[in-house]
Amino acid sequence: MESALSPKSIINVAAICGSLRKASYNRGLIRSAIDLTTNQSVTGMSINYIDISPLPMLNTDLEIDGKYPQSVTTFRDQILQSDCFLFASPEYNYSVTAPLKNAIDWASRPPNVWADKAAAIVSAGGGFGGGRSQYVLRQSGVYLDLHFINKPEFFLNAFESPAKFDDEGNLIDLEAKERLKSVLNALKAFTLRLNNK
Repeated sequence: MESALSPKSIINVAAICGSLRKASYNRGLIRSAIDLTTNQSVTGMSINYIDISPLPMLNTDLEIDGKYPQSVTTFRDQILQSDCFLFASPEYNYSVTAPLKNAIDWASRPPNVWADKAAAIVSAGGGFGGGRSQYVLRQSGVYLDLHFINKPEFFLNAFESPAKFDDEGNLIDLEAKERLKSVLNALKAFTLRLNNK
């Protein structure tokens, strides 16, 4: 049986940020990941940022005659057409953000469009660098049948010196960019492995 992806295939990555703020550090991580693929530092991947801000709060009353609101249908189609996922997850109250949880829940409505795909998580924030949100997201992934890479982990304390981001939320720390590159390469390898079952 031929696999859906070969090592020469371009892997389509859906990048989802749990913060809606334009200058969010977590959104900056996604912009940096996109830059790494467009400047050929990481090859064989195409990253598409998916804006989750148009999604209404989950309410099954909005599902009429088996159909979802248009913004939800568009989002679900983008998830379905992706080979894997890159989550940038800030930590709010030791958990994921409400917009991210909302997006996860909409895409898990029948049929679950997350299932059997690879994913990676990156986080930036204070203290633990958003790490606790990753544990919550991984827990949800068990039910969703998402397969997260385990290593390398990426937590970034955004407030340590030297500066990690500029005033517009763009990642400027070279060491962090190298770590992000390692995450993307691991996600690529794991995605190919899952598709070569």
